[in-house]
Amino acid sequence: MISFTGGTTSGRAIARVAGDRLVPAALELGGKSPHVVFADADLEHAVAAVVAGIFGSAGQSCVAGSRLFIEASIYDQVLSAVVACAKSLRVALPDVDGVEMGPLASFHHPRDRVAAFVGRAHAEGGRVLCGGEAPTGGDYDHGAFYLPTVIDGLGPQAVACQEEAFGPVLVALPFKDEADLIEQANGTAFGLACGIWTESFKRAWRIGRALEAGSVWINTYKRSVVSTPFGGFKNSGIGREKGIDGMKLYAQVKSIYFGLHEQPMAVAK
Repeated sequence: MISFTGGTTSGRAIARVAGDRLVPAALELGGKSPHVVFADADLEHAVAAVVAGIFGSAGQSCVAGSRLFIEASIYDQVLSAVVACAKSLRVALPDVDGVEMGPLASFHHPRDRVAAFVGRAHAEGGRVLCGGEAPTGGDYDHGAFYLPTVIDGLGPQAVACQEEAFGPVLVALPFKDEADLIEQANGTAFGLACGIWTESFKRAWRIGRALEAGSVWINTYKRSVVSTPFGGFKNSGIGREKGIDGMKLYAQVKSIYFGLHEQPMAVAK
């Protein structure tokens, strides 16, 4: 079999090879994960999780919460808090004391791609509320750094809301009610993960079941254990890793029959 973790474009190419060879493939691919904040949420914890969920590992995570959906009544309040927190993050080399976000993996990809992604969002009418550029001077000139970036003012069909940047870029969108949220959040080709912040158990259950995502985090984000299956819907992949499903993924089912009858077999009529 073939097991692959990476981008959707590469995953499709690998799936074609697997199809030609008639071997199973497990594909853990890209994401454009929605992170949802309702008005009744613990906003302090929600804001901290939103920031950690996108800017941890400089956004280089398949489950990065790159689309922030905020209930309209608290949109400005939450967005302002997220922007303030993003601006306060210490961006430095990984071995510097107190560093919170390091450089991207390389200059050409993903940093240059991230910069082009932000440029496209700005051209589509997006407002860059913080970041949106590579810092310069000193150590910054020797690493593929990009500042934590928050963008709003885009519609859900904008490229920045549909394609994976794989970098420290967060796009914020308001929603008016549960139906509006579900329509927007499910309106991409991806379905890897999502986060939901609310104090209502019933709402969390409704939204968690309705969103097309392989992992649903409620009042937390980016938690994972080896006993829980992990994988995605739609273009986010095929198969599940970890858990019993992950063990079955690497096995073949076989049937073995023992003949214990005392008489010779007769021809079936």
